[in-house]
Amino acid sequence: MNTLDSSNNFLAIDTHCTLNESDIVIVSAPYEHTVSYGGGTRFGPKGILEASAYVEFYDDEFDNELCFEKGIATLEPIEFGSNTDKAALSIIETQVRELLEMGKFVVTLGGEHTISTAPIKAHFDKYPRMSILHFDAHSDLRDTYHDTPYSHACFMARVAEFFPTERITQVGIRAQCKEESDFIKEKKVNTFYASAIRRGLWGEDWHTSIINSLAEEVYITFDVDYFDPSIMPSTGTPEPDGFLYAETLQLLRKVRRSGKKIIGFDIVELAPVKNSYHPDLTTARLLYKMLNIAFADEIDIRIG
Repeated sequence: MNTLDSSNNFLAIDTHCTLNESDIVIVSAPYEHTVSYGGGTRFGPKGILEASAYVEFYDDEFDNELCFEKGIATLEPIEFGSNTDKAALSIIETQVRELLEMGKFVVTLGGEHTISTAPIKAHFDKYPRMSILHFDAHSDLRDTYHDTPYSHACFMARVAEFFPTERITQVGIRAQCKEESDFIKEKKVNTFYASAIRRGLWGEDWHTSIINSLAEEVYITFDVDYFDPSIMPSTGTPEPDGFLYAETLQLLRKVRRSGKKIIGFDIVELAPVKNSYHPDLTTARLLYKMLNIAFADEIDIRIG
């Protein structure tokens, strides 16, 4: 596996960025085959990496420079060639699985949300008791969409074919079809709709309800359209009434402080827009902050 140098890697670091000296590895999966509205997610990984050059190494919350304490290697982007659907997912899963066998903490960047099935499967094989924490505006539980079961709108339905649905927790959902709603009820998926959160149906302490639905080991799949379009316009299917950056980090901190272990994550569906830089930088900062939270001791997570 070849790594990118400081001219292209995450955070543009020139030390602690080789595979051997890094505990963390970034996998780029610029796969786009089934977008249904706006396109450009294949440029998402590159956009995140380019923006990360402007993210500070130092995190004041944790008083550290995680990139130098743990090392972060960025692999060359996966080349899919003519491979699509199951074949493309197999390529991603193989790479993630090999990295997990090496003891690495893996972050996978998409690309459309279809790609998340692969790292989830690789992590589930290693962590069979894990939960999935799914941030998204859409539940992605359609059986097929636009005549394919491998649409980005179906990725969680594919995950549900091998993963216990009662261990899936979705947050921020605000757009779905009746088929998906019926699936959630039948299969007991833990879905925290944006409207229910906003209307107070989960109470003021809705974070606790989410945390209580999770197992001790948590894999996070994060579609950036979970965010409100006011801060995340660069995505294929933006939905109004989304969430903001600070309230999202507050939830992630509480998940970690509860003693849950974040074992890996993916970030998908960024579709960079020319001359609009803040969504790319927001996503890059989210990635680094999620790493800081994942590697923090519970006592270091400050809630305030």
